[in-house]
Amino acid sequence: MCASISGFSKLSKSKKIDWIVQTYFSNAEDAKRILKQYWNTNDKLQQLHDEFIENTITNYYLPLGVAPNFSINGKLYTIPMAIEESSVVAAASKAAKFWMDRGGFKTKVISTTKIGQVHFIYYGNPETLKSYFNHIKPQLIHDAKPITKNMEKRGGGILDIELRDKTDDIKGYYQLHASFETLDAMGANFINSCLEQFAKTFKGEALHFDAFTEEERDIEIIMSILSNYVPDCLVRAEVSCKVDELSDDASISGEEFATKFIQAVNIAEVEPFRAVTHNKGIMNGIDAVVLATGNDFRAVEAGIHAYASRNGKYSSLSHAKIENDIFSFWMEIPLALGTIGGLTGLHPLVKLSLELLHHPTAKELMQIVAVAGLAQNFAALRSLTTTGIQQGHMKMHLMNILNQFGANEIEKSALTEHFKSKVVTHSAVVEAINQLRMIN
Repeated sequence: MCASISGFSKLSKSKKIDWIVQTYFSNAEDAKRILKQYWNTNDKLQQLHDEFIENTITNYYLPLGVAPNFSINGKLYTIPMAIEESSVVAAASKAAKFWMDRGGFKTKVISTTKIGQVHFIYYGNPETLKSYFNHIKPQLIHDAKPITKNMEKRGGGILDIELRDKTDDIKGYYQLHASFETLDAMGANFINSCLEQFAKTFKGEALHFDAFTEEERDIEIIMSILSNYVPDCLVRAEVSCKVDELSDDASISGEEFATKFIQAVNIAEVEPFRAVTHNKGIMNGIDAVVLATGNDFRAVEAGIHAYASRNGKYSSLSHAKIENDIFSFWMEIPLALGTIGGLTGLHPLVKLSLELLHHPTAKELMQIVAVAGLAQNFAALRSLTTTGIQQGHMKMHLMNILNQFGANEIEKSALTEHFKSKVVTHSAVVEAINQLRMIN
């Protein structure tokens, strides 16, 4: 029977586990065994993991794979990918090899501006507020100097602060809309600290601004927070080759492949139901690298999907065309990433992942991540428009099905061979393993 508990966070780890398994599981000892099975035998390393979040009871493992042969601006990379979905790493690797032989991926960072906002309510004269903002803006930047001085030494800091009138949306609603450069840090803590100082100065100094009436001085700060929508922190990734070099499959010409491929992209540009799945495939590649490098994949997801809707309709992130007999495939996406701070200096596998990538700067990581997404999208569209998505995906999924049914090594070997020439479906695998076990 489930029960509430007081003071759970103050319990030791072992006491937390005891309460969890005794309260929620029919076999408490078996549940405890599974939880402890995923602990690291290195106590120091386990303590590090325990302290990443609150109320830790165990570790949750994801496979960390690598996709080699990525040529990006003439430099070769092996890209780390943390993901549980079968076929993603294989597809990325296949796309990398395909494009390595056709000039590789070309990338560039378009801009790196990040955004934060102070949201506040003011019911007075808008012109007086504008006058106050112009008066106080230099002091907002000055009062944040203790926070920004180290960032400024490295070439970053506050870029600008604007006053934005949002009263058409909500009565009395205004923003201080600030832009930042945070260099190799994702910068969330830096930006939020600056915003909170802006809010403090903005509200406090209003009490002494002579042009305000008594009522106008009462500016109500609602919240101060960075935005994960970063449409001005953009990276572009692209590939191109001659149309007749595009296909390595004798059953389809380069021209036919390019035509079908572009049509598939065009459909995702105009049909939101297709665009969501199309972009999800891009995120398979992006999220896997973002997670492997210790960045915030939820923030990246939210910002990229918002960008896909920036014109009022959810649409494809990637685009394709043929011009002068050259096939081009590209995308521009917003990515706010960091290579210092957060988990990047704490998690041992994140450190290894960044070393594997030649210790990239934040700009370099933006380009690598964008390429992983474009490669994944190319591989998916290539399958969809030629053999169909299920053939390759289900072949990779075969091992998951076999593990689900407790197949031993002999059974795995026999069934892997059996399905080399057959379509993999869940029902077909179940039938095959049952028949094999009947024979044996």
